[in-house]
Amino acid sequence: MNHGSTLGAGVRTGPARAIRKSRWPARLDWMQSVSGLILALFMWGHMFFVSSILLGKDAMWTVTKFFEGYFFFGRAFPGLVSIVVAVVFALVIGHALLALRKFPIDYRQYRSFRDHANTMHHGDTSLWWWQVVTGFALFFLASIHLYVMLTRPGSIGPYGSADRMWSDIYWPLYLVLLFAVELHGGIGLYRLAVKWGWFAGAHPDAARRRLKTLKWALTVFFLALGLTTLAAYIKIGIEHAPNAGVPYTPAWAQTPAVK
Repeated sequence: MNHGSTLGAGVRTGPARAIRKSRWPARLDWMQSVSGLILALFMWGHMFFVSSILLGKDAMWTVTKFFEGYFFFGRAFPGLVSIVVAVVFALVIGHALLALRKFPIDYRQYRSFRDHANTMHHGDTSLWWWQVVTGFALFFLASIHLYVMLTRPGSIGPYGSADRMWSDIYWPLYLVLLFAVELHGGIGLYRLAVKWGWFAGAHPDAARRRLKTLKWALTVFFLALGLTTLAAYIKIGIEHAPNAGVPYTPAWAQTPAVK
């Protein structure tokens, strides 16, 4: 039979054509991984910076002014913080859009996933689902936090942050945000390490168990640090409530009163 012959319903055969697969799914997957890694590492750094309040008001003020350029330019420029927040905000939106490709888009897909998960009882599958749930929550909770930081960078400080927690009643939002971001980031880093074979070595299964143990240890550590930090801000906010809105200035930076 030659290539020009006719088959049953009039469909003509032709020379075989090589199917060229698109590289975009792999590229988008790589972009999602990179953006997730950057955001997770930023989250850990941010937690350490915010928890400087545990070392005292002066320590937190110093960290805040460092990022505002106070020690470089001789005065604070809160707009520098807004620039960083804008970049992080863009990363969050981009990462969320990339992650949406893998979310169940209707009830039929959700039911299929649920039946699959209930049948397999696979720990990593459950972790993925919790990452979806926390990621969905973060899209709203983190957006509120980032918008406040973007539009009010000058309010960041020992008293400003504490007033926001207590007097502005933001502490319930930050409590939920803490659990969502720590679970999402920790699970994300664990899944990245497994997906790309980081630290796999000669025994991948044993490495995966060690990574999962490390993941939960880090999650517990950062949750404990975050809850302690949140409690410290609430305590300061309660004490400072009668003077809410008045910024903190260390004793050494205060202008002596003119007699």
